[in-house]
Amino acid sequence: MAKSPRKSRAAGVPAGKSSAGTGPEAGAERPAFRRGDLPDRDTILRFLAENPDRASKRDIAKAFGLKGDTRTELKALLRELEDEGLIERDRKMLRRPGSLPAVTVLEITQRNTGGDLVARPAEWLEDHGAAPVVTVRQSNAGRARGKSRTPSVAAGIGDRVLARIFADSHGSKIVYTARIMKILDRRQGLVLGVFRASPEGGGRLMPIDRRGEEYAIEADSVGAARDGDLVEAETARPGRIGLPRARVQAVLGSVDSEKAISMIAIHAHGIPHVFPDEVIRAAEAAKPAPLSGGREDWRDVPLVTIDPYDAKDHDDAVYAEEDPSPDNPGGIIATVAIADVSWYVRPGSALDREALKRGNSAYFPDRVVPMLPERISNDLCSLREGEDRPALALRMVFTAEGRKIGHRFHRVMIKSAAKLSYQQAQAAIDGHPDDKTGPLLAPVLKPLWNAYAVLKRERNRRQPLDLDMPERKILLTPEGKVDKVIVPERLDAHRLIEEFMIQANVAAAETLEKRRQPLIYRVHDQPSLAKQEVLREFLGTIGLSLARGAAVRASAFNGILARAAGEPHQIMVNEMVLRSQSQAIYSPENIGHFGLNLMKYAHFTSPIRRYADLIVHRALVGSLGLGEGAITPAEESALEDIAAEISTTERRAMAAERETVDRLIAHHLAGRLGEAFDGRISGVTKSGLFVSLPQFGADGFIPVSTLGLDYYIYDEAHQALTGDRTGLGYRLGDAVEVKLVEVIPLAGSMRFEMLSEGRKMPAGTKSFHKSGKTRRGGAKKPGTRPPRGKR
Repeated sequence: MAKSPRKSRAAGVPAGKSSAGTGPEAGAERPAFRRGDLPDRDTILRFLAENPDRASKRDIAKAFGLKGDTRTELKALLRELEDEGLIERDRKMLRRPGSLPAVTVLEITQRNTGGDLVARPAEWLEDHGAAPVVTVRQSNAGRARGKSRTPSVAAGIGDRVLARIFADSHGSKIVYTARIMKILDRRQGLVLGVFRASPEGGGRLMPIDRRGEEYAIEADSVGAARDGDLVEAETARPGRIGLPRARVQAVLGSVDSEKAISMIAIHAHGIPHVFPDEVIRAAEAAKPAPLSGGREDWRDVPLVTIDPYDAKDHDDAVYAEEDPSPDNPGGIIATVAIADVSWYVRPGSALDREALKRGNSAYFPDRVVPMLPERISNDLCSLREGEDRPALALRMVFTAEGRKIGHRFHRVMIKSAAKLSYQQAQAAIDGHPDDKTGPLLAPVLKPLWNAYAVLKRERNRRQPLDLDMPERKILLTPEGKVDKVIVPERLDAHRLIEEFMIQANVAAAETLEKRRQPLIYRVHDQPSLAKQEVLREFLGTIGLSLARGAAVRASAFNGILARAAGEPHQIMVNEMVLRSQSQAIYSPENIGHFGLNLMKYAHFTSPIRRYADLIVHRALVGSLGLGEGAITPAEESALEDIAAEISTTERRAMAAERETVDRLIAHHLAGRLGEAFDGRISGVTKSGLFVSLPQFGADGFIPVSTLGLDYYIYDEAHQALTGDRTGLGYRLGDAVEVKLVEVIPLAGSMRFEMLSEGRKMPAGTKSFHKSGKTRRGGAKKPGTRPPRGKR
C-alpha cells in the first residue's frame, strides 16, 4: 500500500527544509510551486545561499525534482546567473559571491554577549565587502538527544579552525553558524593570565576566568614575571602530552594592582588592543591632507573645540552666528566641523580592516583602547588648536523657534581657534573668563550659547526621553589606585555640544536619504509591548499610570518621570523606565530613534572613535561628490553585516567598561571588610537584593537567606521582597545601610549583610506573584547582576 506523504513537509520542499524556510514553497505569500517545475532565479539564489554543502547543478536538480528538458533549462539559467555575476563556480560547486563554502577555515575573533564564539573566514576577497560573521556551535546537543556523536571540538579566541558551515535565512539576511571539525592552530597571539612560580623554576599561567586554559611556562620563558603578576603570554603549538606551553611577553603588574584590572576585561571580551605592524606602518606613513582637490579653506572661521579637560583627541569643533538674512529674523547659523577621517582611512586598507574589527574605541579609567592608531586619532585627525586640519563641515540654518530651514555639507580645511574644556567655557559664560576665554567671549562663546537657546526650544517641543541617571567617573591616583568616585556636574556646555551633535547627525541622515544613498542609521526601537506591560504593572503599585497602546511616545515616559520627581520613589521610577527601553543599535534599515524622538538619525560626529560614523562620512563624500575616500559598492552591499558587527563591538566595549569599574571598586574596597555603607536597593530577585553604593557607583548582593528568620515573598509587580510572617520587607529604590562581608576583586563582586530593618510593605505586596515564596538558601553567587535596561 502506498504511503501517504509526510504532513510535516510541504510538497516540493527539498529534504531537510521546512515550509517556513526558503525552499520552493517557503511562505504562503509566494506562488505555489510544483515539484518538477523550473524554479525561478530568486529561489535558486536562496537555495545556494542556504545549502553551501548541496550546491552543484546535480544537487539543485535533485532537490527540486527536475528531469529531462527541465535540466537543460536549469543549465541555461545557471549559466545566465553566472554571466551576470550573481553566482560563481568553485569546481563543480556553485555559490553566491560573498557566501561561504560548506567547509571553511575560520579565525575565532571574540565572544558575543551570549558567550558564543564568533569567527570570520581566514581568507576573504575584499571585492566581496565585509567578511560574514559566523557563530560557532560548541555544544553536545546530539549526545543529549541520545545520538552517538563526537563532541564538539573545544576552541577559543585566536584559534584557527576548519569548520562545517550552516546557513539560514532571516528575511533577506543569511545567518551563518559553524561546527568545528578540526583545530588547525591554537590561539595565535597573546593570552592573559596570572603567573604562579614553581620552586623548581618556571611555573604556570593560570586563567583569569573559569573558561580559560592553564599553560606551563619553562624557566627560560618567565622573563621578568614574579609570582602573582598579571602577564601577557604568547602561546605555542600544544604537544601531544602535558599542558600547552606559553612564553611571557609582558608583565602588566601585580594582579592586586588596579593598573592591571582593565586588561582583564579587555582579554575576557576579546577586544583587540595591539595594532598589527602593518596597521602601525600605514598610520606612520600617512601624510597631512592637502588643501586641494576641491577642499574649501575655512581656516579663518573661529571654530572651537569644547571637550572634557582630559580629552586627548578632538573630533568636533563648533561655531555659531546670527543669520544675516532679513527673511529669518532672530534665526541662527550653527556650524559643526568633524575630523575628516575618511581621507586617511580608505575602504579595504589595513587601517580600515583593523578599525572595523575594533568597531569603536573602548574607554577605561586608566586607559583607552582606540579604534585607530595614535598617529591618526591623536594627531592627523585631532582638531588641534592653531593647526591646519581637514574636516567635513556642516552649516545649518534655524529659525528663532529652532526649526531647521536648511543645511549644507562642505569638505574643508580648518584651524581651531581654541581648545576649551566644558568647565572653562561654562565659567566664561557665567562671568569668570580666563586669559583664553576672555577674548573669545563676545565673538564666539556668547553666539554659541544664543544658538543653544534657539535649539533648546525645538528640543523642548520634541520631548526626547529625559531620564535622570547620573554617570559616575572614577578618578585614579598617579599610581593607578582609585582616588575617588565623582558625579561630574551636568553643565549647559555639555548640553550645547550634545544638541549641536544631534542636529548634525540628523542632517547627515536627511542628506543621504535625499540622495538615495545607502547608509547605517542609529536606530532605537520603542519599548516592546511586554516591557510596557511590566512597567505599567509596576507603576500601578505607586499610583502612576502608562497609557496602553503600541504607539507610545517618549513624552509619555517624560510625564511619568515628571510626576515622580521629588517623590521618594523617583530613583526607582527612573530605573524602571530605563529597564523598559530597547537597545539602540546600528542598522541599514531606518525605524527612527525612539529615545531622541527623531525619525532620521545617523552617527556622523565621532569618526575617530566609531566605525559607524566613518561609514556615514564615506557615504556623504561619495553622494555629494566631495572627492576621494567615498564609500564603495562592496561596502554598500555589506552594510547589514557591518551594522550587526559594530552593534556587537559596541556592546562588547560597554560590558568590558562596566566590568572594569566593578573590579576597580571591588579592589578598592577589599581592605574595608566589616565596614558599614549607605546604599540603595538597585535590584530585586527571588534570590535576594542587589544594593548599589552611590558613593562608589558599584553593586553588591545580599542573598535572601541572610535577610532574617522570615520567609520572603518575591513580588515582581512591586519589585519587593516581603516577609511572610512580619509583613516587613525591602523594595527597589529603598535607602538601606549594609555591611561589606565579602569581596572578590578579580570577579568584581561584593556581598553585603543587611543592617537596616525592613519597612512595612504596602497592601498587596504579600500576595503570591509568579514565583511565590522564596526558598531559603537559594541565593545567587556574589556578583550576579539584576537585569538592566538598555541605553
